[in-house]
Formats: sequence, C-alpha cells, structure tokens
Amino acid sequence: MSFLSSLFGRKRPDADLSVLRTDVHSHLIPGIDDGSVSIENSLELIKGLHDLGYRKLITTPHIMSDFYRNSPEVILQGLADVREALKSNNIDIQLDAAAEYYCDHDFELKIGKEELLTFGDRYLLFELSYLNPTDNFDTVTFKLQLEGYKPVLAHPERYPYWYQSFDKYSEIRDKGVLLQVNIASIAGHYGTVAKRIAERLIENNMVDLLGSDMHKTSHIDVYKRALKEPALHRLLASETLINSSL
Repeated sequence: MSFLSSLFGRKRPDADLSVLRTDVHSHLIPGIDDGSVSIENSLELIKGLHDLGYRKLITTPHIMSDFYRNSPEVILQGLADVREALKSNNIDIQLDAAAEYYCDHDFELKIGKEELLTFGDRYLLFELSYLNPTDNFDTVTFKLQLEGYKPVLAHPERYPYWYQSFDKYSEIRDKGVLLQVNIASIAGHYGTVAKRIAERLIENNMVDLLGSDMHKTSHIDVYKRALKEPALHRLLASETLINSSL
C-alpha cells in the first residue's frame, strides 16, 4: 500500500466520551416521563452509558405543568429506587438527579417560591416549546439568575424558529444562559438542520455542556454513530465543556 493510500484510507478513531466523565441530561427514572419504562430498562440504559465511558449520570426527568407533573419528591424517590437497583446489580456508576423544566407560566410561578432541582453549582436545565418561541424566556432566565440559579438551555439546536437567526444563540449566551447540545444532534438524529446548527455552535465555541438526552435503548447506537463525527472530536478537544467538572 502506498503512503498516500494508507494516509487517506486511515479511519478516524472513535471519539472518547470518557473525557466528559459526566452526562447532564437523561431520562432514566422509570415510569415518570417519556424515558425509561421499568427498572430493568433503566439498568439497560445506564449500562449503555457506562460502556460509552460515563462515570456519573445526572438524570433529568421532565417537569411540565400540562403533561409530566413531576415533583422533586417523586423524582428523588425514583432516584433512590434506581440507585438501589444499581447497588443490587453491582453497577459502579454515580447517579444523581435534577430535572428538565419546561419553560411555561407555571414554571415561572415556581421561581422564588419553591426550591428547584439543580446540578453542580446550581445549574438548572430547562427546555422550550419546539413549535413557537417562548414569550417569557427573558423574564424566566432573569428571575432564575436573581435567585442564584444558573440557567442551562437544553438542546438549543432543536428549536426550528431560531434556524434562520443564529445571532439569537449569541444573544442568549451573552445574557448568561449556558447551552447544552445533544450528542444525538451531532449524529444527525434530529435531522440535517439540527445537525448543522449543532456543528455551527461547536465551530463558534458556544457549547457549554454535552448531553445524551437518553430516552431509550436505540439511542445507544445513535451515540456510537456520533463518535465518528469530526464535530464531536472538535468539541471534546475544546476547552468550552464543563461536564468533567460536575
């Protein structure tokens, strides 16, 4: 084999997710949202993430006023149940819990009145509607910051109403909101436009956290596909991610 053919025929090695150590977005508590459906399923999902190199998981069940009406008590009891199952099955991984709050009027009313579920240094994960821009985004993020929370916007690359307004992402980060991109987006799982936005955020060093957003076992294969993506290699080599500090 010639030098050139060996050079250009060389396969890119898989990205090493172990450098992240911590995943900050998943749905691993059974039966309380659209993620795991049973303890057995939870263990399967967790094993899959462990095999990819994660050593700590911060699972984030949905809290939505009109659909998944979870409370901190429900989430923390579910966390205790999964932790016990991990111990019984000798699965060596750290599991904590926060939440993925839906940014609606009900959520805004909780700020300052209830203790919200966070991870790390009071980081709070929240998501938006996929259909329409949220009219209280600025108000909610400002109120969170006044209460000492550090808002983290989940999967910004998946909100189609910003696809033609990339400056919006810079505006959000300038206001102190961190951006959490899904690894599946880098693999193209949510479509080519979401993939392109994720890549552009990476190119501009605007990604603060990488999350799995694990819901089901088929996602494992999606993450494995992402390991070959140049954008993921570039992101893991950057100094923007804070996953490993959590």
